Amino acid sequence: MRRPLFLASGVALFVAGLVVNAAPPGTDAEIRQRLQPIGSVSRSENSEAVPIATPAPTSMQIEKVTLSKGSEHEVKMLNSGAGGSMVFEPAVLKVSVGDTIHFRATDLAHNAASIVGMIPAGAESWSGEMSQDISVTLQTEGVYVYQCDPHVVMAMVGVIQVGDAVNIGEIEQEAERMKSTFAMNGERLEQYLSAL
Repeated sequence: MRRPLFLASGVALFVAGLVVNAAPPGTDAEIRQRLQPIGSVSRSENSEAVPIATPAPTSMQIEKVTLSKGSEHEVKMLNSGAGGSMVFEPAVLKVSVGDTIHFRATDLAHNAASIVGMIPAGAESWSGEMSQDISVTLQTEGVYVYQCDPHVVMAMVGVIQVGDAVNIGEIEQEAERMKSTFAMNGERLEQYLSAL
């Protein structure tokens, strides 16, 4: 007996003997946007080009961040968020010296770890366990860049400015070197730093 396989678009496929959930990740609106054609189609030299919807640019627009209120802040580790796939949310924070950041393993298979050479001189590094929350109190002024170890190749990174950005020059130089290691989202870290 053939049973239907229902996709998010409402189309049913028949697979012998079983039903499989084959819905792609994301909301229906996100899926529709990913499936929109780009450009235009022309049948011949004499016919007019037919315009096709063009999705919004993929580069992220990040506004300048302001000092976060309070002394405790939460950062979620996500497979998908407002900033794309494999992200920390919020990706950029400005906090005060002595504030605590709570990294929440909202989605599994992520961690938060400081990056060698991308924290202020004398600051304590950290490395959370996979799929576990971790809290870090930042006592040294400057810019901190951190990553999800298994997803750093996808530019799953985040930035925290504690007090003044006293080490921003060094961070920007290291970020330029680091972006060549990203397989995707190559401009993400640079965009995050520009939000400080």
